[in-house]
Amino acid sequence: MKPNHFKETSGLYLGLDIGGTKCAIVLGDKDFNIYEKVFFETKVERGPTIILDEFKQHIHLLFEKYDRKKLVKIGISCGGPLDSKKGLIKSPPNLPGWDNIPIVEILEKEFGIDVAIQNDANACALAEWMMGAGKGTENMIFLTFGTGMGAGLILNGKIYSGTNDLGGEVGHIRMAEDGPVGFGKAGSFEGFCSGGGVAKLAKSTVEHKLKNGITVGFCPSAEDIDTITAKSVFAAALQGDWVALEVVKISAEYLGKALAILIDTLNPECIVIGSIYARNEALLKPLVYKVLEKEAIPEALEVCRILPAKLGDKIGDYAALGVAMQ
Repeated sequence: MKPNHFKETSGLYLGLDIGGTKCAIVLGDKDFNIYEKVFFETKVERGPTIILDEFKQHIHLLFEKYDRKKLVKIGISCGGPLDSKKGLIKSPPNLPGWDNIPIVEILEKEFGIDVAIQNDANACALAEWMMGAGKGTENMIFLTFGTGMGAGLILNGKIYSGTNDLGGEVGHIRMAEDGPVGFGKAGSFEGFCSGGGVAKLAKSTVEHKLKNGITVGFCPSAEDIDTITAKSVFAAALQGDWVALEVVKISAEYLGKALAILIDTLNPECIVIGSIYARNEALLKPLVYKVLEKEAIPEALEVCRILPAKLGDKIGDYAALGVAMQ
């Protein structure tokens, strides 16, 4: 059903979210009012042509209900690698067979409207900047801190993608000579600060403790090590488990050191952090600030706020719309 204020809407925007498991289409306006959402399973084995045909079919059906003349732009959020300038999706690991797909050209030809694409971290950064925790800032960094550690950079009021869409790949920064592997590199920022990285760090820590006859409350036997996840580590830490707290403190220390590098380099007004940080801010924030106060330039730290992402599970609804409206 169309909301009552739909008639006043001056323009419509479409956001397309392409994922390895599911895809989504969101129809909204410049104020992020969402009128319709359509979801469908990706079923990657079908290949890009059939999946894009399904996108087209759903969009055509939407504009049997809404005035197509009001469509201003289409935005796409998709995991990289991609080329935002040429409008290409370039073999993302979660989309096998999507090799140099000219998706922008395909959709512009189909609908006769401008189309833009950004990787999912940039798209989420735009959403948090336009209507989330970073609203009202000119310089903002968004960090995913979820399955991986990706970043989106808003610099001087614009998304910064870099020369070939590799701007913001902060997860690859080496933080230590050795450590959990993340982004293909041992001791990387992603290795210490991601869901997979925290789990790896916890597993190696627990294994070492158990081998030395030390009792671990949240993982009492070696047979349980494979069941450890970042979620179980933080849950145990919140309950006061000292081994889990040790793991969290290590992750927080490297998060603080990496944030100091970003603050000293880019001098942002705020750094918005999602997923794991947003859910565990009370635990992580004091540990992170303890490091920041030692590592960051004081004047740069003074003007930078470290904030949990505000949009939560809704960020996917807004991310691709943000790309359309950038």
